[in-house]
Amino acid sequence: MGALDEPLTKLVGDRTAKVLADSLKLRTVGDLLHHYPRRYVERGQLTSLDELEIDEHVTVLARIEKVTLIPFRGRKGDRLEVVVTDGRSRLSLVFFNQGWRQKELKAGAQGLFAGKVGVFNRTRQLVSPDYQLLDEDTGSDAAQQFAGRLIPVYGASAQMPSWKLSICIETALTKHLGDVGEPLPAELRERHDLIPLPEALELIHRPRSQADRERAQSRLRWDEAFVLQVALAQRRAADSALPAKPRRAREGGLLDAFDARLPFTLTEGQQKVSAEIAADLATEHPMHRLLQGEVGSGKTLVALRAMLAVVDAGGQAVLLAPTEVLAQQHHRSIVEMMGDLAEGGMLGGADLGTRVVLLTGSMGVAARRQALLDMACGDAGIAIGTHALIEDKVQFQDLGLVVVDEQHRFGVEQRDALRAKGEQPPHLLVMTATPIPRTVAMTVFGDLETSVLDQLPAGRSPISTHVVPALEKPNFLSRAWERVREEVGKGHQAYVVCPRIGDEEPAVPAKGGKKKRKAAEEDFEEVADAGAASDERRPPLSVVETAETLVRGPLSGLRVEILHGRLAPEAKDEVMRRFAAGEVDVLVATTVIEVGVNVPNSTVMVIMDADRFGVSQLHQLRGRVGRGSAAGLCLLVSEMPGGSAARSRLDAVAGTLDGFELSRIDLEQRREGDVLGQAQSGVKSSLKVLSVLEDEDVILTARSEATRLVAEDPDLAAHPELRTALESLLDEDRAVYLEKG
Repeated sequence: MGALDEPLTKLVGDRTAKVLADSLKLRTVGDLLHHYPRRYVERGQLTSLDELEIDEHVTVLARIEKVTLIPFRGRKGDRLEVVVTDGRSRLSLVFFNQGWRQKELKAGAQGLFAGKVGVFNRTRQLVSPDYQLLDEDTGSDAAQQFAGRLIPVYGASAQMPSWKLSICIETALTKHLGDVGEPLPAELRERHDLIPLPEALELIHRPRSQADRERAQSRLRWDEAFVLQVALAQRRAADSALPAKPRRAREGGLLDAFDARLPFTLTEGQQKVSAEIAADLATEHPMHRLLQGEVGSGKTLVALRAMLAVVDAGGQAVLLAPTEVLAQQHHRSIVEMMGDLAEGGMLGGADLGTRVVLLTGSMGVAARRQALLDMACGDAGIAIGTHALIEDKVQFQDLGLVVVDEQHRFGVEQRDALRAKGEQPPHLLVMTATPIPRTVAMTVFGDLETSVLDQLPAGRSPISTHVVPALEKPNFLSRAWERVREEVGKGHQAYVVCPRIGDEEPAVPAKGGKKKRKAAEEDFEEVADAGAASDERRPPLSVVETAETLVRGPLSGLRVEILHGRLAPEAKDEVMRRFAAGEVDVLVATTVIEVGVNVPNSTVMVIMDADRFGVSQLHQLRGRVGRGSAAGLCLLVSEMPGGSAARSRLDAVAGTLDGFELSRIDLEQRREGDVLGQAQSGVKSSLKVLSVLEDEDVILTARSEATRLVAEDPDLAAHPELRTALESLLDEDRAVYLEKG
């Protein structure tokens, strides 16, 4: 074990090590050295106090303006109020029964103050904050340490404020900086003018100037980009060495018959992407391709054509969907598109046809047995289903293609279990309706070739989106329901989307409990923005309660139904069938209708508590309307005040239909690491300095360098320090992710 892998108990003692591990997940010397400052302040450069957010743990540099000791009335004890300022705004510090602090907290003193921002009597405050005075003459280690240079402010916790963490990091730097290895090859560092890693770590924690900080960040940014791209390059190289059966569509076969029946011409984008996929399928190595596209761009049609090509070549294809509603919708629409070509071997089926089967966990015994038999004997060329497809008893005669829809909803193990059902590795097509900026795709899906569909088919109508400020202008909400009635009066249909189901189940599934985990996994429909539901806000609106209110009030007389993931599967299917058939006017639903649901007659969507959903999720939801000849309308209902961050997000959604632009906005407003971690099946992201949005040049160059190095030295035999860095990045869970893809 290297010095950087040593547990922190040897460095800082058992008690401090436990706090670092429990509150910040820092367990080794290396973890501590790579815990970089979030920002820096200069002595005299006070923190802007008017930007502090409620419930946020903060460390601020401010000057004490006023100190007041207030005895409690009628009982023992007192309250010490300390007002600090940045020269423009003020923040109150409150200490209970700690009057002795008056001796050190004196007006004019400057210090670092850390705590959780709260509100009392409309005034922001920190209750019993930790603090370190910088103007005191005690000669404390922290004050001396901060003198004359930038002060690092770290991501900290209530138990471990920034300056205490800084002291721990100083100890690690003093004792172990010489143990830091050098993962980047010397010629690469020279080519890109990068300082050595030990120097970068010292300068990121002890910068003497902004120039020092920038040099350190430039080097550390490269480390993150390069090591990750090396891992992905190794994965691509390993994949390209695997054998796979080429799958070429035969002339005059099933694909040609299907194309001849299409009542429209493929868009230019669909033709281009179809050609890319066909070329991949024809190779002797498995395809690994990401197909991303705007809402309604025709990804399912492109995927179906790929599946038909595989069936033409004698193989079978599987489409894995995250929910039963979506699996049933895919099955219904694919069977409709194929007609008698989906009835191969059946009475009335086309001679060229194949069988298209559906498999979900809730199917009856007889239907399930028949589907399993059709897949095992090869009669079913196409299988569509949910996680049920992954079970051990599911067998295929010759699995040639796996299509994964909305892949971020599946665990790595699930996708891998399905791919393992082929005698040789099957081709893989991953689809997502969430547009992904180019650099994010290269970082998160760097082992996949990427195809983009950004052209909508002819005949698609525009969607207009408006924010409805329900509290500020309640008449706007009334008008929203009038618009719903008007659309229904024209023969159209509407969706009303709520963030919660509302059948007495908790909004967030409890820990443990197989059924609740399965429900969350199957339907993925709770509040998207967990941080939105603070204690000061009412609970999110629910489907059940909203439907009852609408039936009794503004939508009385209309045919209103509800849809959510905890309905029985047959009930969900029946509701969707009736809605698609026009027998339901208004469908009140959760995000279970977010992707794949296609009812062209739906023209209006009202999203309640829209501020509780993510930007990309709102974009996906509104894509359910405007899918026919009539224009679509999406109304984003929110009680958040104008000028708030939540309203700004909604204004962004209302301002553009460009999913890639909204994806960028979404990433800018969230921590990139969280997004990347989700995409990597819940694995915590290692990105601390690299910005996948702003550092495109670094990512592109690192990808090129990594590809070249792996081609020359696949096992990194000549680069042991790089191999060590790679092993550190790829802990056990992350390695499993990359191996299984």
